[in-house]
Amino acid sequence: MIETKLDIQENPNKKAKPDPDKLQFGKTFTDHMFTMEYTRDKGWFQPQIVPYAPITLEPAAMIFHYGQSVFEGLKAYINTQGDVQLFRPEENLKRLNRSNARLSIPPVSEELLLEYLKELLSLEKDWIPRAEGTSLYIRPFIIATEPSLSVAPSKSYKLMIVLAPVGSYYPEGIHPVSIQVEGHFTRAVRGGTGTAKTGGNYSGGYNAQEKAADQGHAQVMWLDGVEKKYIEEVGSMNVFFKIDGQVITPELNDSILEGVTRKSIIELLKDWNVDVVERKISMQELHQAYKDGILEEAFGAGTAAVVSPIGELSWDDETLIINGRQTGELTKSLYTTLTGIQTGKLPDPFNWTVQIK
Repeated sequence: MIETKLDIQENPNKKAKPDPDKLQFGKTFTDHMFTMEYTRDKGWFQPQIVPYAPITLEPAAMIFHYGQSVFEGLKAYINTQGDVQLFRPEENLKRLNRSNARLSIPPVSEELLLEYLKELLSLEKDWIPRAEGTSLYIRPFIIATEPSLSVAPSKSYKLMIVLAPVGSYYPEGIHPVSIQVEGHFTRAVRGGTGTAKTGGNYSGGYNAQEKAADQGHAQVMWLDGVEKKYIEEVGSMNVFFKIDGQVITPELNDSILEGVTRKSIIELLKDWNVDVVERKISMQELHQAYKDGILEEAFGAGTAAVVSPIGELSWDDETLIINGRQTGELTKSLYTTLTGIQTGKLPDPFNWTVQIK
């Protein structure tokens, strides 16, 4: 990177802060955003914090035509000392570069980008809600900007970070959800872009999600794209099952996103001496565990919800009721511990958090 000095242009027209009790996910944005440009001759340059505003792109910008883009999602909290706190941001930035590599986007300096993010958060600290369960959602993303219709990687890119105060994922308390096992549509296949955080992976799932919602389900459970046999993810989250005392999560492959929350849960369970394994698990095996009465708990794991208990699975016209549609004790413990560490209410023995004074 040639140019590293951060330029900060403060917004003279500050907005009124939203009511923390009425926050919706990703609908309200802060006063400032971060931007940085890339060209092949300059590398990444012009890092700046500017007033949040629309951007201008040519109609032929390649993002519109071929979808070359990546993004990340993490959160900032106000801890018990009144400081801004992040949860494992270096893991998100590592994953951003893994996504970049898959989408033929040039890598960014993870160390510099984290410093720029800290500056942005320091400027927007008053936008971080303090109410229980609330946070400031952070969305870094990169788009291809070269005006060209050539089917090839762009020669120029724009990196941005926008911030959105978000309410509690569980305003009425954590509760299990209903999941539809998807047997027709495919989220990703090996050799595809499933391990990258790129927009097409999500918009490609809208059909299945709408179908599941119409049937009263909160999310879909994706199966592998080849055999439609092995469990991969739930919606935009990784998934875990507690079967006969052992916690199982699908092993990573070319079609499963490596979640930061997933990684944290595995490390936490190992610290608790809970038997946790990463391996293939089929719907047939899960169904048999249900029939045998040893499917004890199930939950999704991701940035937005942290831990989302699963109360029932709908598969082949059969409904599998898990733990009487009640949140399991292990699921509760994971949620309480992770959110406690994230917000500074519990000690962080793993050095997962980063404070910004």
